[in-house]
Amino acid sequence: MIGEHVIVGYSNDPGGRDALALGAAITRLTGGELTVASIYPPGSPGLAVEAQANLAHAGEELGVVPAEYMAFESRGPGRGLSVLASRIRADLIVVGSASGGQYGRIAVGSTADHLLHLSPEAVMLAPSGYVPPDEPARLTLAYVHRPQCDAAVERVAQAALRLDVPLRLITLDLRTEDQGKLRDDLALAVRLAWESTGIEAESEVAEGHDVQAALKDVEWQPGELLVCAAGEDAQPHRVFLGELAMKVLRSSSCPVTVLPRGFS
Repeated sequence: MIGEHVIVGYSNDPGGRDALALGAAITRLTGGELTVASIYPPGSPGLAVEAQANLAHAGEELGVVPAEYMAFESRGPGRGLSVLASRIRADLIVVGSASGGQYGRIAVGSTADHLLHLSPEAVMLAPSGYVPPDEPARLTLAYVHRPQCDAAVERVAQAALRLDVPLRLITLDLRTEDQGKLRDDLALAVRLAWESTGIEAESEVAEGHDVQAALKDVEWQPGELLVCAAGEDAQPHRVFLGELAMKVLRSSSCPVTVLPRGFS
């Protein structure tokens, strides 16, 4: 299960603080390690000092929460987080929303965009202003009948089993496909979850004229975590989020985790 070693991309702004709180909450649940990273560009001594100051702010925010703090030089924050995650063997990169986005939703900035297209590790994004609850309520997987999602069903079911929370599989009906087929596909996914872990997953078809309307059609609990699988065009062991999944991410009111292709 992801969360054995979490790296948070931190900056001293609301998005950075949201990511820090979420990363700390995940490691509290999993018992994993937490690394807080501040990325700065090469040849910029002043920004290197600022990165260290950011980490000091992060330490004040976390208080007694155990964490390692690292300032890392890279040409870009997304690239830096990817490289650093590989070096320290982190399995989850957590970032916040870009400034200027809608409160309670995820705004994808340049750092998140890089990670959502090239990260070798799972990526989790926090909605703007997100306050993690003490305990997770449910894991929900956005399901489409394709190999990447079928593999994700087993992985997310294992995570739900370990966290002792319900598992829900949802698929979107944007009024372009036969709903009977969508429900049949969901039934097969529910069976896959049961056969791999013994979990009886909930299933739901979210209906709407677009992604945002469809996601509003279903109930979201405080403490919900939404998971998406990488697109079929992703390179092996890389994240690549397709157009539909990106719309799901931007419409979500809860944190979203994107699994790389071939995640195990």
